[in-house]
Amino acid sequence: MSTPKNGRAPHKRKARTISTMATPDRYRIEASWDARPDRPAVTTTPDRKKARARARKWADSGAYVIVQENTGWHVWRTVDEINGPALLAERHAAEETAAAGYPPVPPGHRPDADDRARTWLARMEARAEAEQHHAAQAARDRADAEERRRRLADEATRTARTLMTPPAIVRPDHRQRARHITGAQR
Repeated sequence: MSTPKNGRAPHKRKARTISTMATPDRYRIEASWDARPDRPAVTTTPDRKKARARARKWADSGAYVIVQENTGWHVWRTVDEINGPALLAERHAAEETAAAGYPPVPPGHRPDADDRARTWLARMEARAEAEQHHAAQAARDRADAEERRRRLADEATRTARTLMTPPAIVRPDHRQRARHITGAQR
């Protein structure tokens, strides 16, 4: 037998923190292509992984993609922006640098957004120039050290005769004075 007390839902101490219903338009993906700027593509999905996969797919096709998340009442917050043309240019630049004979781009390299295709190449050229500068500086330092060594050797040979003679006797009683004794011990 069902009583009104049995028919009620059991008491819950805490409210549910998440919504039990899936929001059908939780993520919104907008893409626009340079070839057809008047016809952008817009789609919504409740799944974050599907939204990112769709964004990557459109970016690989050369679109500028904006992924937005619904914050409620159809207010959208931008989660991610993918510059597809810049990514494609970066890929083509890597192929072009390999064809030109330059070493491959390091795997962890993330160039700046303003000039993605040229930053790494400029850094490699600057590094080569710096290494050349350091090599020239090292050669100058070696030449200076060699010149100093030669100068000291010449000075040593010139003054060797003077260094081998005993100290001069300067006292009237003809005793040599020790050079290391100082002060009251003289």
